[in-house]
Amino acid sequence: MTTTSHRPLSRQILSIAVPAFGALIAEPLFLLADTAMIGRLGAAELAGVGLAAAIVQTATGLLIFLAYSTTPAVARFLGAGQIGNALARGRDGIWLGLGLGALLAVIGWFTAPFLVHIATPDAAPHAINYMQYSMFGLPAMLAVLAATGVLRGLQDAKTPLKVAGAGFGLNILGNYLLIYVLELGVIGSALGTSVVQWLMFAVYVAILIPRMRKNDVGFAPTTAGLRATAQVGSWLLVRSASLRVAVLATVLTATSLGTEVLAAHQIVFNVYSTMAFALDALAIAAQALIGKELGAANVPTVRALTSTMIRWSFGFGAITGLLLGATALWLPYIFTTDPVVIEATTAGLLVLAVSQPLSGYVFVLDGILMGAGDAKYLGLIGIANIVIYLPALYGLAALAANATHIGAVALVWIGFAGIYLAARAVGLWLRIRTDTWIRLGAH
Repeated sequence: MTTTSHRPLSRQILSIAVPAFGALIAEPLFLLADTAMIGRLGAAELAGVGLAAAIVQTATGLLIFLAYSTTPAVARFLGAGQIGNALARGRDGIWLGLGLGALLAVIGWFTAPFLVHIATPDAAPHAINYMQYSMFGLPAMLAVLAATGVLRGLQDAKTPLKVAGAGFGLNILGNYLLIYVLELGVIGSALGTSVVQWLMFAVYVAILIPRMRKNDVGFAPTTAGLRATAQVGSWLLVRSASLRVAVLATVLTATSLGTEVLAAHQIVFNVYSTMAFALDALAIAAQALIGKELGAANVPTVRALTSTMIRWSFGFGAITGLLLGATALWLPYIFTTDPVVIEATTAGLLVLAVSQPLSGYVFVLDGILMGAGDAKYLGLIGIANIVIYLPALYGLAALAANATHIGAVALVWIGFAGIYLAARAVGLWLRIRTDTWIRLGAH
């Protein structure tokens, strides 16, 4: 038996993409609330938390595969009419998240003191405290990633939005009480966020357990399920690592070009990350819907979804690009008063604006191939992209060293938003233009 939907494709896409967008922006709001409250404690506290949070975010960013591998696997079983197997695969993904989280939490707790060698003397104690007490919530955080992927695979993106929204509200209240009322400072912030992560996990457990019981799905993980999730996840980890390498290499290049260039680059990158939420929401819809229709062996629907979402990706990219281009002159004033940084930021924003349609195309093809379970190809092409990008970035850096601050920022972003994204686009297009990625059925 297969399952399918008779709703228009546009409604199916929006029913997942819109709530996914809301859930995606919840995490940055968590961090923004933390930053605002910690900032009032002092510069040392803010610097320490900034360093520790960057490390934690890097770890969770690399392990986003817990959501991105669980979603298509669950969706594929759902499409094949195997709801029990769908829930079982989701259960295994959640257990994998808990296990990896527990392991990383122990490692993080004992390696946190090494941060004293990186941070300034006044910030180091706060960095250590924040990282160590954040470790209590890491298993739940990774399990929540997997549980979010399970519900998206079941074509439910609204519940993760509700859970994330409630968690955001509790995080603000809880951290305020712990930081200021109980005067726990940085430790209170880390503990508050950890507690909220466990509460969010408890909500997902309460949602999924009745469904598992109804379909006679046991609670214990299976070795085969853990292995399957880890195998797909390992290639997605390679993909995520390649993205991090590209971002880090670009930051280091901007750093070598001077303070003004680095400051401008950081502003442009923050804008890029914000714009990415809208484009990534469409990619998440692609993961869920493509996985489901492949499981149902509905090839015509798979092709129709693919062509529709590719068109939408260019459309969304064009809209965000036009908005960005129209605001590029005044947007930098929100972030800085330095005239040199403002000029350089505007140059970077204009390059970013032009690249938005290409960015949208890359994001959605990424999501389509994830939905198809084509993780190995995504991992391999990620490595190839880095091999292409790093020499090109080196050459652009040499040109930028002799350019003005405006030209330097423009060249850095021509590298990242032009050459790197173009390399990704070509690699993804080479795959999508064939039928190699179309694999039908539950497995």
